Amino acid sequence: MSESPTPSRERRTNSAHFQPSAPVMLVLVALLVVGAYAMLRAHSPASATSNTTTSVSAGATTTTSPRTVVKSQVRVQVANGTLVTGLAGTYTHQLLTEGWDVLPATNALGGHPAATEIFYTPGFKKAAQMVASSIQISPSAVQALSGQNVVAGENSDDVIVILGPDAATK
Repeated sequence: MSESPTPSRERRTNSAHFQPSAPVMLVLVALLVVGAYAMLRAHSPASATSNTTTSVSAGATTTTSPRTVVKSQVRVQVANGTLVTGLAGTYTHQLLTEGWDVLPATNALGGHPAATEIFYTPGFKKAAQMVASSIQISPSAVQALSGQNVVAGENSDDVIVILGPDAATK
C-alpha cells in the first residue's frame, strides 16, 4: 500500500512570520510616536539653560541669570515698513531657515520708519540682538516694545522686526 499525500486541509503553513492585526499595529505605532515625542521634549539638546549667580558685596545682593536663547522657542514677527513688495517675506524665510519660530510676514502699522527697528518683549532682549545680527541690522535698532502697537496681533510675539529702507538695500 502506498501512502497517500496529506490532504491540503491538513497541511500546515510555515508560521515563522507573525502579523498582528491592524488595531494592534495602530496602538503600537501610537505608543512609539508618543514615546519619541516625550523623549525629545524631555531631553532636547537645544533646551534653554539657566545658571544663576549670586554675589554679595557691601550688603548688596546682585543676581544674574544668563539664558541660552532657543531659536525655536522665540516667536518672531517680521513686518514690512517699506513700499518694497515681498520684503518681509524674504526676511521671514531667512529667519525660518535659521530655526526661529517665525510668524507669517505682515505689514507694519502706521508710517514708514526711517530705518529698521527691532522690538522685544520682557526677557527677549538677547533674542532680539541675535535676530538683528542675523539680518545684519545694527544692535542700536534693538529696543523694548514698551506697550507700543507696531503690528496687528502682537500680543504673543517675542521679537518684532519692522523693516525699514536700510533692509531693502541688502
